[in-house]
This record gives sequence, structure tokens and C-alpha cells, in this order.
Amino acid sequence: MKNKLVLILLFVLPIAIYLLFSTATHNSLFLPTISKANADIPSHWQGLNQEKISMKDKITVLGFVGTNVMENRGNFFNLNQKIYNKYKGFKDFQMVMVVPAGNEPKAQQIMDELAPITGEMTGWKFVFAAPEEIQTFYDSYKLVGKLDTNLGTPDVIIVDKEINHRGRKGKNKKGKEEYKESYNTISAADLHNEMTDDVKIILREYRLALKKNNNARKDAFRDNIKQNIERNK
Repeated sequence: MKNKLVLILLFVLPIAIYLLFSTATHNSLFLPTISKANADIPSHWQGLNQEKISMKDKITVLGFVGTNVMENRGNFFNLNQKIYNKYKGFKDFQMVMVVPAGNEPKAQQIMDELAPITGEMTGWKFVFAAPEEIQTFYDSYKLVGKLDTNLGTPDVIIVDKEINHRGRKGKNKKGKEEYKESYNTISAADLHNEMTDDVKIILREYRLALKKNNNARKDAFRDNIKQNIERNK
């Protein structure tokens, strides 16, 4: 019975993953790069419980909350329901929200409100820094959008494992030029449609790359065995 269950899982899981990724409607198999080799979260910035947070080797949804943490709780709910809940099972996926220092209790309250409806919260991160440092960090990405006077924006961006900013650039499915550097958390439609598709695409990129690397290692291992056999004849 146990062996049958393992065989069923081995058969069903790849199909389920394929169906998840194949539903993306973007016109490309790869998500365009807006900017490369951007700044990581500074090492002296601290998260809740003083943990260190990095975007290296993670697919990150990066946001800038500002001081109006509680006033923007609806944005967190939208992002949580439309994006995080769909991809929280991927260990290399995370959400990082940058907040001015001093707002730690408010951020913890948001976490406490989301936890009962979300369950697994390890991919949700809040990181805190001085206002001037947040502005400098945001400016380093050279975005068209700007932070408001509270150092916040409702827009979030996608950052890949090499800390490249990813988005939409070039012709869309209709052949029209488009540029999309961020996704509006106020708009459930923006998150549900465009951002959901784009996160699927970037996750698929890494899964395909991992599969290709695994196949290459298997081929190298097989060739090595063949060479050893031939050498020992």
C-alpha cells in the first residue's frame, strides 16, 4: 500500500506542478529583467526577532510599507491572499516588507492577524531601518515610482535569486509595447492577473533550470561510468 502511494505521488505531483505553471498567460517563457545585480537588504537591518534577512538565492516580493502600517493592512491581506498563499509552499519564495524602525509592534500585529488565515508564515518578512537608509535603498533600484512622505508605496516588485529586478518590458501578447516594473497591492485584479502570472513564470524558470542541471549531472555521471568501464577493459 505504501509503495502504491509513493508511485501515485510520483506520477501526480509533476502533473500538478506542470498544470500550475502552464496556466500562466504571459507571452514569454521568461520574465524580462528590468535591472541587474541590485542592492541586497543591508546586513545591519533587522527583522522581527532581530533576524538577518537577505534576498540572495530567494525569489522575493519586495515592498516598502512606510509608517502607515495599520492603515495599509488591506494591502497586506490582498498580497497574502492573491500571491503568498499560492506560492508559500516553495521554500525559495519570500515576501520582504521594508518598514521604518519603530514600527515593529505594528508589523507584529499584522503578522498575528494574517497567521490564523494563512498558517505557514515563515516566508513573510518585515525588515526595519532608518528612514534615510530606506530612501537610499529604494532609490538604488531606479524605479519610475516614488515613495510617499511616509516612505511607503502600495506597489511591490519582484526580485530574483541573483537580485535582478524582474517585470514586463517589450511587446505583450497583442504586440503592443509594455513596461511594468511593479504591482499595485491595492488592486486585487493587478495581483490576481498580472502578478500571479509573472510569479509563475519566474518560478518555472528556476524549475526548468534545475531540471536541466540535474539532467546534465546525470549525463556526466553516466559518461564517467562509461569511460571507467572502457578504461578497465
